[in-house]
Amino acid sequence: MQVNEILTLDQETNPWAAQEARFNEAAEKLGLEEGLQKVLRLPNREIIVHFPVLMDNGKIEVFTGYRVQHSVARGPAKGGIRYAPDVSLDEVRALASWMTWKCAVVNIPFGGAKGGVICDPRKMSQGELERLTRRFTAELIEFIGPEKDIPAPDMNTNEQTMAWIMDTYSMHMRQTVTAVVTGKPVNIGGSRGRTAATGRGLSVVCDEALKHLGIAREGCKVIVQGFGNVGSNAAKLLCEKRYNVIGIAEHDGGLYNANGIDIHALLKYKQQAGTVVGFKDSEAVDPLELLTWKTDILLPAATENVITSRNAERIQARILCEGANGPTTPVADEILADKKVFVIPDIMANAGGVTTSYFEWVQDRMGFFWTEEEVNTRLDKTMAESFADVLRYAQAHNVNNRIAAYMLAVDRVAYNIRQRGIYA
Repeated sequence: MQVNEILTLDQETNPWAAQEARFNEAAEKLGLEEGLQKVLRLPNREIIVHFPVLMDNGKIEVFTGYRVQHSVARGPAKGGIRYAPDVSLDEVRALASWMTWKCAVVNIPFGGAKGGVICDPRKMSQGELERLTRRFTAELIEFIGPEKDIPAPDMNTNEQTMAWIMDTYSMHMRQTVTAVVTGKPVNIGGSRGRTAATGRGLSVVCDEALKHLGIAREGCKVIVQGFGNVGSNAAKLLCEKRYNVIGIAEHDGGLYNANGIDIHALLKYKQQAGTVVGFKDSEAVDPLELLTWKTDILLPAATENVITSRNAERIQARILCEGANGPTTPVADEILADKKVFVIPDIMANAGGVTTSYFEWVQDRMGFFWTEEEVNTRLDKTMAESFADVLRYAQAHNVNNRIAAYMLAVDRVAYNIRQRGIYA
């Protein structure tokens, strides 16, 4: 399928349209019957809530929140909650559908969901964030639960946010329900290894890609865009595996060192300074330009739409490993394919987080918890097997890795729906 090259940037970067384009191509190549295409194209449920929060200054503000459940064909819905000023229904829809495909690619028994609240958490106190979280949870109380929909952290939310959601849900249920969320603190039912899981999964698929392409791991050059939880953990783990992280691109500045950046020192610096800007032993560079510099692996781990028709032609990476959700637009995909860039798509590459969230949910329901070594061993095995599954699909159907991942995922979800039948 050729994507229309005269799209405006707004049209090109619409996340729901991007997801739909990939789904349509996968469904067409699978020969998926029209009825199932209709079922899988749209979310099962979209919830919009407007709710009041008492602010520290004594005033009441009304916030808008979303929860979209795309599919529950393979199990309860699963997906993060993000807090950001630019959260939109289209974005949440796209992220929910990506979660459906992501869970299917790594073959865990979840469907996809996503949530978000339009707010600027940087301008809110801890107390305001807690009140917002608890009220948002109360608005969703009948739609979430261990057997219905299990939230997790996402952009600008964390294990503390999940603890507030768990406590609010538990108060309404009149019993402690640890399995209602994942990404919680370990001492209240969280899983060991969860914090670094997405970064760890990225490091595993990078290992597998190098094996497939016959590239030596030691000294393999990496540029990471985004140094939050995902990017920083990926960079740290890659360094420990003797990759050479030469660039870090953040929203407020970039760093470059051809000999490699000391990631452990950078982590300490950022913890103290709150930014990577000013870190010594590295050259300050334009973060947007850094994405186009020569490297073996480019690892975008921040937000959607960082690789578009505007910069894809200048990408010089041999491998694109997508740590973020939707960092590459469909138009950019075509350009990268022409350039023979080996793409490890988001719905496989960053699935380490949801895989370990599944492990956390299982542990909560068992009431028996695993060591970090057990969690990591299971995660490594799942990610390596998923990479091999997608590669086999790509070779068998003569498609690129992204469409192969979508075809694999759509096929698995459609198979479950056929087995269950349509209740109508």
